[in-house]
Amino acid sequence: MPTTSAPLKIPRVVPQQKLRQPKENIPQTREERELILREVRHYVAEQTLVPPVPLEDLKVHADKLVVALDTKEVYRDYIGILINNELWRETLAAVPFERRLLMVPKCLRVEAKCPAPFDEFGLLCKSCGLCSIQDLEYEAEKLGYAALVAEGSAIVMSLIQTGKIDAIVGVACIPVLERAFPYMEAAAVPGVAIPLLQDDCIDTTVDEEWIWDYIHLTSDDKTRRLDLSQLHEEVETWFTPESLENIMGQSEGDTEVIARQWLARSGKRWRPFLTSASFQALRGDADEPIPEDLRKVAVAIECFHKASLIHDDIEDEDTERYGEKTLHEEYGIAVALNVGDLLIGEGYRLIAETSVSAEQRAAMLKVAAEGQRHLCRGQGAELIWKRNPEPLKSVEVLDIFRQKTAPAFEVALQLGCIYADLEKYEDVSEVLGQYSENLGIAYQIRDDLSDLGSEGETNDLAGFRPTLLLAIAHEKAKDEQKGQLARIWRRQIPEDITLKEIEEWYRNLKAVKRAEDLQLTYKEMAIRSLTDLENANLKGLLRRVIGKIFNDTVVKGWCSEVQQVSELDKVRERQAQKVQA
Repeated sequence: MPTTSAPLKIPRVVPQQKLRQPKENIPQTREERELILREVRHYVAEQTLVPPVPLEDLKVHADKLVVALDTKEVYRDYIGILINNELWRETLAAVPFERRLLMVPKCLRVEAKCPAPFDEFGLLCKSCGLCSIQDLEYEAEKLGYAALVAEGSAIVMSLIQTGKIDAIVGVACIPVLERAFPYMEAAAVPGVAIPLLQDDCIDTTVDEEWIWDYIHLTSDDKTRRLDLSQLHEEVETWFTPESLENIMGQSEGDTEVIARQWLARSGKRWRPFLTSASFQALRGDADEPIPEDLRKVAVAIECFHKASLIHDDIEDEDTERYGEKTLHEEYGIAVALNVGDLLIGEGYRLIAETSVSAEQRAAMLKVAAEGQRHLCRGQGAELIWKRNPEPLKSVEVLDIFRQKTAPAFEVALQLGCIYADLEKYEDVSEVLGQYSENLGIAYQIRDDLSDLGSEGETNDLAGFRPTLLLAIAHEKAKDEQKGQLARIWRRQIPEDITLKEIEEWYRNLKAVKRAEDLQLTYKEMAIRSLTDLENANLKGLLRRVIGKIFNDTVVKGWCSEVQQVSELDKVRERQAQKVQA
């Protein structure tokens, strides 16, 4: 397959541990947790509670929220933890990283394969790459935290007594958190907790994005209070027919009417959301209303995206989009092509009409044009392959994802930054490219996975599109099955093989598991790309954006054991020795 840039290398995959029996008293989807968290924040703000709040009082408040949310009673303790976290959130943000402690449980490791020994302070991670402990510990220590792979009330009391810890970020199961709570309450030490989500005490997992949010929480990040869900909902309102007319002007003629109708159709609006989010990160005051002109830029981004969908549907001969007829099915190919071209023109017009400096307008137009070229080159490589389809390697499919999906995310982020502050944009543009590449690949892998089954959004096999699952399955298959998958790549699907059977092959060959691991890895790489970003606002916001976009991720992880430790100075000494080694 022809490529237009340096070959993509598949990174080391972070293995996902098998999810054991989940806790029934904790929500298992990010979407449900986000909903509960938003209500907790509203409740805490209305009650004007002052920490530390005794455990029994927390349970009373949690009971009230259980009733108000009409949710499961078994969520009471979980909601109590969220209330306590919110009470201490701003206090934690003001504590220097050097005065904080991160505690994670050893049960996050893969116990049967973990080579790490223990000393009196807990696990001595060997950075083998089998679990997430090494990344969490490394990032925390790089920021200045003391970090321990241990847990329990005794260790909390011991470290508090040193007088050198002003805040704690702890990962543990609810029983352990409850045992530690009285010590933290008595010392009035701010602490936030990330509960594990399984009954077992070995090979557990945890919502790592939640941990990342807390360990990086700092008062330097002025966007930390920005409600991304609310921002996303606001962006949605810009695409009603009335809003589009206010933003774009009155439509003229049938072609513009059709274009506006298509623009207003269903969609996740992630690209205009990213434009708005990056603008909020670099603007002077995130509490000010979003300017009307920024709405033009956001709508321009969606114009480019919807135009690409129109053209893709024609090129792929798809008949449905968003559960409705594609535009060319409804109006014919000629009209659809023209509407797509019009939307591209509308995008450039809206950018050109913004009331910013000439330098900002020129930079935005250049970025949009380069993104358009990049996307077309990626689509072109796929179209040329389709003329004579042969099996693709997984790295080649990922390269298509990089060229087709990542540019749109990058342009969306770049335009928001340029509109906010051209000088600041120039300092962060390189990081935006790395972040967008990994985000775009992870997002497209998720789309591949979402296509599985009868409830899938689309079907890449039926649409004759390159799919990562088919590439991985072909690489893993042997003998006759490998030949059958090769014929499927060439669009010579035998009549006696159904799409359901092919998807079953994906599972048997562990292609689904491999794709899930790759998705997780690219999400984490997007986060890692922010490591050296000095702008605290943009760094914090982009990290939270990952969680927002992938909000259907199942949360995992937990434990119930206690380990002993002595004074903090020895912990610091051990960290220094590790650095020197």
